[in-house]
Amino acid sequence: MSFSAVGTCLPCHYYFLPTWQPRVQASQASSSSLSLSPPVPTKTGVIVVGAGLAGLAAATHLRSKNIPFLLLEASDGVGGRVRTDLVDGFLLDRGFQIFITAYPEAQALLDYESLRLQKFYSGALVYFDGKFHTVADPLRHFTDSLASLTNPIGSLIDKLLIGLTRARVLGKSDREIFTAGEASTMELLKEIGFSDSIITRFFRPFFGGIFFDPELETSSRLFNFIFKCLALGENTLPANGIGAIPQQLAANLPPETILLNSRVVSVDFESKSPIVKLQSGEIIASEMGVIVAVEEPEAEKLLTGRRKIGSRKPPRSTVCLYFAADRDRIPVREPVLFLNGSGKGIVNNMFFATNVAPSYGPAEKVLVSVSLIGKFEDVGDEDLTAEVIREMSDWFGESTIEGWKHLRTYRIGFAQPNQSPPSDLMKDPTVQSGLYVCGDYLTSATFDGALVSGRRAVEALVRERAVAYV
Repeated sequence: MSFSAVGTCLPCHYYFLPTWQPRVQASQASSSSLSLSPPVPTKTGVIVVGAGLAGLAAATHLRSKNIPFLLLEASDGVGGRVRTDLVDGFLLDRGFQIFITAYPEAQALLDYESLRLQKFYSGALVYFDGKFHTVADPLRHFTDSLASLTNPIGSLIDKLLIGLTRARVLGKSDREIFTAGEASTMELLKEIGFSDSIITRFFRPFFGGIFFDPELETSSRLFNFIFKCLALGENTLPANGIGAIPQQLAANLPPETILLNSRVVSVDFESKSPIVKLQSGEIIASEMGVIVAVEEPEAEKLLTGRRKIGSRKPPRSTVCLYFAADRDRIPVREPVLFLNGSGKGIVNNMFFATNVAPSYGPAEKVLVSVSLIGKFEDVGDEDLTAEVIREMSDWFGESTIEGWKHLRTYRIGFAQPNQSPPSDLMKDPTVQSGLYVCGDYLTSATFDGALVSGRRAVEALVRERAVAYV
């Protein structure tokens, strides 16, 4: 990815970089970490708080405009909720995450070729009544789609309605989708005319797994956007894990602009310039403004007393369990997503990650990813693992599940912001003069929404500074 030196109408004395040079080393996607031990400068142009996708996008746009900045991250690596860990030779994404290639903002910012995106099968295998039934995209898997016309996942009318819904969303711009009248996704599906069988057996587990919302209370605006992206693009995983996406963005930033293990505890406007205080006691001043790019609950805490930031609806939560298995003990070799259409049990969806991206594990092994929706706070990890194994035995047979080794359980309390109606997917990023926010809670709860929000925060800052100095 290349960056152009695009000037702005800001005063020339803002174009400087900090004088210190920290030791920053980009890691592989498996650890998603950078190591450094620099002194903290006392002043910079713009301070970006949080190095998730939104913060990295903001930093990318600041750099493209030659605006100096510091990107402060509380943890030991970039990515926020989008990270990948290396465990026993396997790449474990922190929770169930799929990257859709048709995301428009992502297409503008990311180098897809370098990510080496690995494709899922365009459809799913739905577990219902003790059997698996294929749901296939007719434009990509026409023969499979024909064979599935009479299966019990939905009626022929349901399958025709999917085609009509596809045509409807493709005829709308993203802005039209995000500003249209809204209902819940469940209400929209019923209004379109989908049967209870396809809603329960396909839409609930499929879109419920995307939104971490089995009741499909999520805004129809978000459903329409995702449906459009699915029609235009492919479901994929980067070869080096989902964490390769933020790693790529970070690698294109000057290493001296990223400070890890630097938790911000307050943002103050007591003096002429915004002041950021770190947990370590250090203070950094910004000459142009502060962009807060942390997830919704943390933004609320950091900016208490200022304009209401988020919706304050209960967040969407998930639990993801990973297992290792022998390659000769799995039932399929196709890169397909399995959905629980039975309406029973705690598993929402699962897939064999190494079928999609062989690089996710050793050559002779298979990585199994199983996703649940909710917190399961009252169930310990051991009991949760035992129940998942029991359900998987029902799906695939005990002989298949024998020997599965549990690798890790991720409990993610804030997996996504809650975007049930009423929603506003075009929120103003300006909190007050010199203070801006970004994150997927301001736009759509997607990879693309996070990237869009980072750009919009920078655009708001540049507009305000340009007006102030005219």
